[in-house]
Amino acid sequence: MPPPRNDIRNDIQPNPAATTTHLQPTPPPRNDIRNDNGTATCPVCTAAFTPIRRQTYCTPACRQAAWRTRHRQPRPATTVPPATHRRDSTIYQCPTCDTRQLGQQWCHDCNRPCLRIDRGGLCPHCEEPITISDLLDQPTASR
Repeated sequence: MPPPRNDIRNDIQPNPAATTTHLQPTPPPRNDIRNDNGTATCPVCTAAFTPIRRQTYCTPACRQAAWRTRHRQPRPATTVPPATHRRDSTIYQCPTCDTRQLGQQWCHDCNRPCLRIDRGGLCPHCEEPITISDLLDQPTASR
């Protein structure tokens, strides 16, 4: 084993006056707003509540409502026409008197149920019920 070196001195202490203060770590700044124990106001429903830790909203429902407000999707550019019932655009025909009716399932003359023929509407010239298959000259599909 080599002999110990004499030029290294272990008994020298650093001079505290010689150290600079900017190298010492500073404590983090305190946020006294987070340390209050009073009540807070919910930004969604404006209800007063006692916050737990860093709680911002009074209930999970208010937190979810705020998130949905922040992430709202833009409205679609196209508008969807209002829904119509199929019966309103269906042509029915009475099996007894062969009277066609638009959107009426019962014959007013015979007081009997009518058969569904096809979808259609009123003719713009004679105001009589006409089916789409009549306009296209195609036979109706059996149902």
